[in-house]
Amino acid sequence: MKFGVISTANIGRSAVVPAIRDTDHEVLAVASRDSERAAAFAEEFGIARSYDSYEGLLEDDDLDAVYNPLPNALHAEWTKKATDAGLHVLCEKPLAVDAPEARAVGDYCEERGVTLMEAFMYRYHPRTERAVEIVREQLGDVRSVKATFQFPMADSGNVRLDPDLAGGSLMDVGCYAVSAARLFLGEPDRAYATTYDAGGHGVDTKLAGVLEYDRDGATAELSCGFETADTQRYRVEAEDGWLEARDAFVPRDGGVEIEYAVDGRHVVEQFDPTDQYRLEVEHFAECVASGDAPHTDADEAVRNMATIDALYESAQTGEAVAVSEV
Repeated sequence: MKFGVISTANIGRSAVVPAIRDTDHEVLAVASRDSERAAAFAEEFGIARSYDSYEGLLEDDDLDAVYNPLPNALHAEWTKKATDAGLHVLCEKPLAVDAPEARAVGDYCEERGVTLMEAFMYRYHPRTERAVEIVREQLGDVRSVKATFQFPMADSGNVRLDPDLAGGSLMDVGCYAVSAARLFLGEPDRAYATTYDAGGHGVDTKLAGVLEYDRDGATAELSCGFETADTQRYRVEAEDGWLEARDAFVPRDGGVEIEYAVDGRHVVEQFDPTDQYRLEVEHFAECVASGDAPHTDADEAVRNMATIDALYESAQTGEAVAVSEV
């Protein structure tokens, strides 16, 4: 499969482009609105073609798919434009600025017969898959999930702080915490949240939230932010035990582990160093070839965004908000 990359965003440079190169697939082209930047990126990674516009890249008939790491507010627009060109799309999370837009993008791609996948890479790590298996097969009823993703934001000009580009800590890293809570507990009934904007940027630099589940009184506690040291973990509490993962979403150097206890039996499982971005790319390519829906398809993106929408609405109103079905 031949990929085009629209933008020279750091996530592409540091993770996804190297991951594609480690598979049987190829990055054939890269585009930037700055021709010199596109050319430099292409030279750095040995990419054959560079374009000074996203439109130019989408007109390249040799491409099969596009990787879209543009700022959040541009994901939907350029995913649709790639789809118009008949290209499959691996789009960075979040897929859209809200659940209705995510649904519209998903429908648009489905109608045109292209594969759309949201790039929640942690879902493809063997540890995440094992954690789901343990919770499903060994733990009893899950009573609560605690999930957090925080890191210090030093650059005041970062696009993550731009409200016009759908910035904010919940959209950037909190979406992982929401995803993890839903992975282990399913879809919540209500959401409550508070936010803080430390620099007056017009976006949340910190959020704390609670998700409530009517069926059995289970809850999820979420937090995210740009104000503290790097922290990322989730912990699942069940009636007969617990499970915890540290460096849960972006593992650092070396291997990782998962720790859990069931009925007094304590276990630590180790996982060798793994490139979850490579696994993400391979899953995407397999789905393109087979026509199967990716694990993180548009429907999954819609459900995650519905919870994010409710958290934001609650932060604005100061009241608990029902999570809507879209």
